[in-house]
Amino acid sequence: MPDQPGLTSVLVRFCRELRRAGLAVGTGDVLTYCVAVTPLDATDLVDLYWAGRATLVTRRDDIAVYDEVFRRFFLDAGNPVPELVTITARTAAEAEAALALPETERAGEEREDQAVLGWMASDVAALKHKAFAACTPEELAAVRRIMARIRLTPPRRRTRRTTAARTGRTPDLRRIVRESLRLHGEPAELYWRQRKARLRPLILILDVSGSMADYSRNLLQFAYSARRAAAKVEVFCFGTRLTRITKELGGRRPDEALARAGRAVFDWEGGTRIGDSLDAFVRGYARRGLARGGVVVVCSDGLDRGDPEVLATAVARLSRLCHRLVWMNPHKGDDAGFRPSTLGMMVVAPHVDLMLSGHDLRSLEEFAALLPSL
Repeated sequence: MPDQPGLTSVLVRFCRELRRAGLAVGTGDVLTYCVAVTPLDATDLVDLYWAGRATLVTRRDDIAVYDEVFRRFFLDAGNPVPELVTITARTAAEAEAALALPETERAGEEREDQAVLGWMASDVAALKHKAFAACTPEELAAVRRIMARIRLTPPRRRTRRTTAARTGRTPDLRRIVRESLRLHGEPAELYWRQRKARLRPLILILDVSGSMADYSRNLLQFAYSARRAAAKVEVFCFGTRLTRITKELGGRRPDEALARAGRAVFDWEGGTRIGDSLDAFVRGYARRGLARGGVVVVCSDGLDRGDPEVLATAVARLSRLCHRLVWMNPHKGDDAGFRPSTLGMMVVAPHVDLMLSGHDLRSLEEFAALLPSL
């Protein structure tokens, strides 16, 4: 049974909605559903759907009702998916406590082992607030293992296409007429349609220049986790030129995927031309529809060696083409009153919708929890 109280409450609320919709869901069925979700990914809606379909639906006629309740509960406004993301990120970090630091004590010494285990458990919380630049290689390895469990859920948008619904404002005329003909012209039940919702694209543009050397590897790991978690994610890197690495990050093994991405980026830890790189992205990808309606996240410290006018023009065009423009600057840190001090950030600031730091694990978890509401 899930050991997260928050996750259990979400599953129980979902079962209550099924019961209100007319499904015969008893207490034993709820317990079976919770046990079935235990080995699965709680932020994966496919896993949640099939676990409930296998344990809560006993009649074929109830499948349509189950589908409708699941869609309304997990995908409509006020959905608990952000809550699931936060719960899973928090409990995953606690579960990784034993992997946070390498074993330094000898086996067989119970008293010392107990002290070490308590110290490692408390160290996970310290790692989440420790800047990547200040972490040792062992701590960075632990951070990456925890980061691999972060799940991103991009915001949703309503499309122009519609789907059948139990209630709504738009009548389903085809179905109404079809049912009327089946009943020889007698008045039939009213049927409704509602607009579909789909995930917005997520585009990550990472600065891998020399000034970002302390953060670029970890941000690339975060991009790999995002690529594995979300449906439509594009990843780009830039130093003096823009490189698309979406395909390179598509493998199942993170080390191999990151190695392929590193080989594809020729200007790793070199110079910085943010304006030219963003201008190349706008001209080559954003104008062709890649960023239309999407969330663009740029991870850079703003130290640009190019023309500030080119940077200002590129960022202004990009902000108009995308749904939200988020900028992660590691120099922001935990300073709530951060004010840009570099020329590049001063030029960028008026066009950015949200300014974050991305300098430690906690800030990345906050972005993952905030993303569905953008």
